[in-house]
Amino acid sequence: MNEPEVNFELAKTFGLMEEEYNRILDILGRKPSYTELGIYSVMWSEHCSYKNSILEIKKLPRSGGRLLVGAGEENAGLVDIGDGLAVAFKIESHNHPSAVEPYQGAATGVGGILRDIFTMGARPIAALNSLRFGSITSKESDVTRTKYLFKNVVKGIGDYGNCFGVPTVGGEIYFDESYRDNPLVNAMAVGIVKHDEVAKATAKGIGNPVFIVGSSTGRDGIHGATFASEEISEASEAKRPSVQVGDPFTEKLLLEASLELIKSGVVVGMQDMGAAGITCSTSEMSAKDGMGMDINLDFVPAREENMSAYELMLSESQERMLVVIQKGKEDTAKKIFDKWDLNCVEIGTVTQGPNVKITYHGKVMAEVPANTLVLGGDAPVYVRESKEPAYLKEVQNIDESALPEPKDLNAVLINLLSTPNITNKNWVYEQYDTQVRTNTVIMPGGDASVVRIKGTKKALAMKTDCNGRYVYLNPYKGAMAAVCESARNVACTGAIPLAITNCLNFGNPYKPEVYHQFREAIRGIADACKKLNTPVTGGNVSFYNESPDYAVYPTPTIGMVGLIEDIECMVTSYFRNEGDIIALIGNVNCSNSIGGSEYLQQQYNLVKGDAPEIDLDKEFNLVNALVQLAKEKSINSAHDVSDGGLAVNIAESCLINRTLPIGCVVNIEYKDRPDFHLFNESHGRAVISFDKKNEEIVKRICEKNNIGFENIGKTGGNSIIINKEVKIPLEIGKDAYYNSISKIMET
Repeated sequence: MNEPEVNFELAKTFGLMEEEYNRILDILGRKPSYTELGIYSVMWSEHCSYKNSILEIKKLPRSGGRLLVGAGEENAGLVDIGDGLAVAFKIESHNHPSAVEPYQGAATGVGGILRDIFTMGARPIAALNSLRFGSITSKESDVTRTKYLFKNVVKGIGDYGNCFGVPTVGGEIYFDESYRDNPLVNAMAVGIVKHDEVAKATAKGIGNPVFIVGSSTGRDGIHGATFASEEISEASEAKRPSVQVGDPFTEKLLLEASLELIKSGVVVGMQDMGAAGITCSTSEMSAKDGMGMDINLDFVPAREENMSAYELMLSESQERMLVVIQKGKEDTAKKIFDKWDLNCVEIGTVTQGPNVKITYHGKVMAEVPANTLVLGGDAPVYVRESKEPAYLKEVQNIDESALPEPKDLNAVLINLLSTPNITNKNWVYEQYDTQVRTNTVIMPGGDASVVRIKGTKKALAMKTDCNGRYVYLNPYKGAMAAVCESARNVACTGAIPLAITNCLNFGNPYKPEVYHQFREAIRGIADACKKLNTPVTGGNVSFYNESPDYAVYPTPTIGMVGLIEDIECMVTSYFRNEGDIIALIGNVNCSNSIGGSEYLQQQYNLVKGDAPEIDLDKEFNLVNALVQLAKEKSINSAHDVSDGGLAVNIAESCLINRTLPIGCVVNIEYKDRPDFHLFNESHGRAVISFDKKNEEIVKRICEKNNIGFENIGKTGGNSIIINKEVKIPLEIGKDAYYNSISKIMET
């Protein structure tokens, strides 16, 4: 292969700026080879280096609570859950690949995040996701394309998880025009590992052999990291080769072989070959301990002929790992991978450092200092200009009192229950195997999903959360709300919130207004996590989620995991018994502003106002109260107030148990217009139900935690009744809540 001449013009096509190209010349003291230029371009992309975001990310709390391994230290974070066990979890984006190839983009997003978990030595026990698409109902949108993206992303996620054998237990799905050109596909995985079986992504021991294990290497995914670090455009369709192709059956074999190898005790370090493939794994593992590697690409199993060194180094072919083995233990590794019918090939050795040296066909194709490539080393770090967007003052200015009051609140509530952002996503969940491994005890559709930990009384609650509309209206409050809602959701099951992972989806960081949104969102996440004692275990940043026509709402997705010490104390979201008392607890005297609400958008076609009211002290108190109420076994259900407000919450509490819905009679004192009271989305509130005999216990716990308590009604009957304004038969409510997505997708 005749390689092009290396100069700045070529470097620019690889996504490098002139100052970065000059920096490479200074580091090497010479002009880079074509392969070296490719190596620097992918490692210095935003996707790998976080060059425009790392200084802000470092402001997030990365210690405290039960944290064992924090953000950036390993492939995933680790949190202690007692009894010598830890939970590993992480969320990452696969947005750009999913925009041009939705099925494989979503599938390989799932595969990549699962590998991050089991390279830690953890067995994956659950997968979740957070998805955003354009409108699927608007007459002004390309609904056909949006439905195509939605359908194939869901199928890609479902097929990969189902074939791999991990339950996909939950997530969230939003539809808005801002995501029309840039769907957001964020994948999360959760695993369990014993403390003494944790593997690390390191290269130690001069002379230790370096192995590539798993699948063969092809040309798929080359420059995928740089593709993820640029805006979507008409040219993006031509970059389908940058989208990897996944094989969940091979990944299942790789999981079992990797865990067996770790238990054998011969592993020094292990890392997934995700973004930037061999380039990333060799440089990051080497730089971590100041080591180097000599790698011979002649030994890399290739599934295509005549691959160049550049292609082998930058390929992002899936289901591969880089493993450093103790010298003299090579046969142990080979026997394990032969058993699982997977490649296990020695391709190099650990060296004194600091260089990673790449040879191919007897020639040195690249020799670069590992530390100059990696995050936390000498990779570029930038502070971008920040400027408050002019739109904020405009959109936050709204006279809510001037809005015409609806005459029929029954129609409003039915409309909200059927709108794609609120309606039950059973059309999606039914395509996922939610019960494989038989540990899922709360299925998708409630506040959070719950998975038991076999052999113990413990269980984990998990949820992803973010309302991008809130962050658009107020980046600081909106991001803070995402953390708080995820904490409320896991607490509603009785779980103690442990820690978060985040996936920060934003537009172009070179635009000052976008960078302002990013910085303020980071500040909001940090403040909420500090208050709730939920440190950040890791995640990723996804910039450039915009096209010439649209920029996505800033969407800092939060993945929260909570611990239930005794599964007997678990609480579900739905009313369980006829005749139970229904109470609103928490911030019962909240503002009735409908700013940023689903009601305001659906009823008046407006995205205006400020993000809903939020108070961190009240959030903290409510979370503690919910956990204590569950521990005392004093409540039968708990459901946090969020999208759609109090009326939607009450209706969902009646309907979430689809096989046995229970009606209610609720009486509420309005301090303003009924619609504002019923549909505002102020935070810090939950609706609970309990047996009359437990009322004093419930009140005592609420009082102890300094939160409000308001008896608002009783469960029972065949209708959802709220004062004189709302009376909806359960059958009509069920149809609106459960059949809307399927009806839309069938048209």
